[in-house]
Amino acid sequence: MASPAFEEIVEDFEFLDDWEDRYRYVIDMGKAMEPLDDALKVSATKVDGCASQVWIHPVIEGGVFRFDGDSDALIVRGLVSVLRHLYNDLPREAVMNVDALAEMTRLGLNDHLSAQRSNGVRAMIERIRSVASA
Repeated sequence: MASPAFEEIVEDFEFLDDWEDRYRYVIDMGKAMEPLDDALKVSATKVDGCASQVWIHPVIEGGVFRFDGDSDALIVRGLVSVLRHLYNDLPREAVMNVDALAEMTRLGLNDHLSAQRSNGVRAMIERIRSVASA
């Protein structure tokens, strides 16, 4: 179950023929994302298990899940943006029903990320799921 915002990414990816175009697309998504306030870049929001520095700041209001995030690496910042499109504005209980790895596979990202980046994506997903289930 993916959000409409994520489905738009899937549709855009269908028009991009090669991986380099998709890679640039993800980087551009990260560049377009608002930076996380430096005051929120603390150990409590830092995601362990990522090669780059990654911060995720979740908020649950009225039963709706949202998060902001950031990274010091452009591609990872873009991956944070992709995950935001996948999860943001879902009901809190729906977050646990999202098979994020399967959804990312629809984008072909798993085939083109290094093992470290793939581990980082899994770490971000686990952080999101743990916050939503708490």
